[in-house]
Amino acid sequence: MYKYIFGPVPSRRLGISLGIDLVPPKTCQLNCIYCECGRTTNLTLDRKEYVPVIPAILELKDYLDNNPLPDYVTFSGAGEPTLNSGIGRIIETIKEDYPAIKIAVLTNGTSLYDTEVRKELLPADVVLPSLDAVSENIFKKINRPHSALEINRIIEGLSDFRNEFKNQIWLEIFIVPGLNDSEEELALIKGAVQKIKPDRIQLNTLDRPGAVHDIRAATREELLRVMRILDLDNTEIVARAPRQKIASYRKDIESAILETIARRPMTVEDIAQILGLHTNEINKYLDDLEHVDKIQHVIQQQSVFYKLKSESGS
Repeated sequence: MYKYIFGPVPSRRLGISLGIDLVPPKTCQLNCIYCECGRTTNLTLDRKEYVPVIPAILELKDYLDNNPLPDYVTFSGAGEPTLNSGIGRIIETIKEDYPAIKIAVLTNGTSLYDTEVRKELLPADVVLPSLDAVSENIFKKINRPHSALEINRIIEGLSDFRNEFKNQIWLEIFIVPGLNDSEEELALIKGAVQKIKPDRIQLNTLDRPGAVHDIRAATREELLRVMRILDLDNTEIVARAPRQKIASYRKDIESAILETIARRPMTVEDIAQILGLHTNEINKYLDDLEHVDKIQHVIQQQSVFYKLKSESGS
């Protein structure tokens, strides 16, 4: 069983993606109210080798040398990957030893004001940063940042990265109804996006329970309204995309999840620990199982538990 890599998992945006997780959960500069990984336990701006580079590279090599190659190696997981000071060395190694593999980096974008971080990400094929708000008030309400972060500095970092990065930038805007979907906030976001000049703008919303339980997903009609107000080229809705059966989907994992939660309701972390899989991988299966009404989530004692749908009497 691998310690630092997970998957491959089917990704709505990246096809078959082999994940690599470079920070312990939940290490991040933000404590976003919608994060499916839960509340941030280590709110920090400190960059260091949270996960040792050499063992992570050895795991990647072992997998890639003995399995079909994925569409992407994706830096993601239960925290912010750019906080690991070794991310640049790992990206360079993949590019040198496996030039046919594409590299994606999922980031909250808050580190891109740092020239060293920007330099380390330059060999990637696609970087997917996020920008959920531009006004300081809404930024703090949605993203709950480290006290030293300022939204204007983050936007400057994204813009500087665009000027230096020659490959694809797909900017995600996560819509939280009642917070960042007003015409005033969307006008500010539009101005920032025009400055950043991403190749794609991707609208997303809640698909699984977030860190705060009293928020809801935007409806498709609300997302279409956001698209109309933004009125920007290359904008797409990635939330709740149509499900497609993907070759890597494993029925044995689905069955194991159903058998596990049949005993008692469990959290994502419980299931991941029992099955020896990464929480991101478990989330992909829970997403599909909930979509086809085989399971449901319930909130108990401020935690999200999954149970069989039949238990609800539905």
